[in-house]
Amino acid sequence: MKTLKNHTLIYDNECPMCTIYSRGFTKSGMLDEEGREAFTEISMKNKNLVDFNRAKNEIALVDHSQNKVVYGLDSLLLIIGNSFPLLAKIARIQPLYWFFKKLYSFVSYNRKQIIPSKKEYTEQSCVPDFNLKYRIGYMAFVAIFSAYILSVFSGKLGMNLVPNFFREFSVCLGQILWQTLFLKAYLKEKIWDYLGNMMTVSLIGTLLLIPALIINFSPVASLIYFGVVVFIMFLEHIRRCKMLKLNYFPTISWILFRITALAIIILTTI
Repeated sequence: MKTLKNHTLIYDNECPMCTIYSRGFTKSGMLDEEGREAFTEISMKNKNLVDFNRAKNEIALVDHSQNKVVYGLDSLLLIIGNSFPLLAKIARIQPLYWFFKKLYSFVSYNRKQIIPSKKEYTEQSCVPDFNLKYRIGYMAFVAIFSAYILSVFSGKLGMNLVPNFFREFSVCLGQILWQTLFLKAYLKEKIWDYLGNMMTVSLIGTLLLIPALIINFSPVASLIYFGVVVFIMFLEHIRRCKMLKLNYFPTISWILFRITALAIIILTTI
């Protein structure tokens, strides 16, 4: 690897995902060992160069030789391009550059809902601005992906169930609507943070179902496996609610909807 010298990456040290990939840059030699700096521990020298608010949404890379800063996708392409020039050159071709820039924003604005931090957030924390477009986009992506996987998986459960994407998609949308109506007054300004975390719980459950689509389980084994996945989702939902400093009410409401939806599906297929 070719080391990008005289540069410092200002990473979100309260984001597990950011911590892992920024450490990867230093461990691989793409950046110096001292080539990254935690956002909450930023030096005065770098703080004077960096747009503090922009750096919360787009990771900042400080070029000390020119005293300038690049942000977001451009900072990552500069690091990667120093070692793999062809990859960076290809990524900058339109419409690939447009797509990767949107993908970067999609992940960045939802990163606290994808992998939340246990640390208390303060004014100095690297918390991205709330972006309604990217939050709804994330929720829509999870709903569509989950509906597809659940539709395929439902055919393995027996009980006269046949794959039906629109049935599962309706359940996903129903869950969002149910939780919003029941919890909006309680959650107040936390409603969008909660919904983002709730959809990540659904995404985790969906990903755990994928191995069962590959393995040839019997209907009974598939049902048991599904039960285990739901239990894992239940525990994860509770864990994330605790991190949001919420009581058990959102989890109770979440479970009630799941039971209601399952009962309706079973009754309509008998």
